[in-house]
Amino acid sequence: MNLLITGATGNIGKATIAALLELKIESQIIAGIRDLEKDSTAFEKSHSLEFQKFDFENVNQFNDYLSGVDVLFLLRPPQISDTKKYFKPLIEAAVQVDIQHIVFLSVQGADKNSIIPHHKIEKMIMGSGINYTFLRPAYFMQNFTTTLRKDIIEKAEVYLPAGNAKFTLVDVNDIGLVGAKILQNPEMHQNKAYDLTNSEKLTFGEMVSQINQVTGQNIIFISPNLLSFFFRKRKEKVPTMLIFVMIMLHYFPRFQTTPEISDSVLKISGKKPESFLGFVKRNKEQFK
Repeated sequence: MNLLITGATGNIGKATIAALLELKIESQIIAGIRDLEKDSTAFEKSHSLEFQKFDFENVNQFNDYLSGVDVLFLLRPPQISDTKKYFKPLIEAAVQVDIQHIVFLSVQGADKNSIIPHHKIEKMIMGSGINYTFLRPAYFMQNFTTTLRKDIIEKAEVYLPAGNAKFTLVDVNDIGLVGAKILQNPEMHQNKAYDLTNSEKLTFGEMVSQINQVTGQNIIFISPNLLSFFFRKRKEKVPTMLIFVMIMLHYFPRFQTTPEISDSVLKISGKKPESFLGFVKRNKEQFK
């Protein structure tokens, strides 16, 4: 069985490939990357891992990219929001080359929120007739060591319009392990959707407090109004589309019911999901 992992150089792609290699599955793992020469150096060599050029913007190449693939691990690159332009032809190509199963990295609540791209992609996949599994993860803990890290390091603050909203959380490594377990036996997860969370619901104030507890720092959480947030991020030259994504992720939850906690990580992977405190302890040097 040939497994193609799109977005292989991102956090989720890397975690999924690492977990697949750790499981020593018999299938061939194909990492979909944009630059075969440069991006392939990010991975340890393995006879089970090969590389395939994959660029979401090269719509005319989708059939070639997917040829010979049995199972597709699909995610949406953050910069791509036009689902009709990119994902409709991708899923049509998957049908044409006889992909047997698509594992799609969606988001928690995608089934109820018709505005977000993930909802539309889920509908396209369900309408294709291809067997699917939807992974709907909660808020990524790794956002603190990527998107939010600059403010933490340079200003000792987390600056987000999240108010006192409570968030469900998940470690990217747990998502990768769940994804790998499903890719190992996709027939056991046909046409199912799983919310992926740990066992906590925390506000950003509570998360920042746990970071301070571990690191001994005095990081503060600031919840600005939307205009202040927007103009500060524009001043920092953050792309407008990314600012809107940050608003969607952090502001809208203030007016929505807190998502439910799920036990899918434990049930599928056999591993208890990482706590936020455990994540901070494991990554404490990245907060300094």
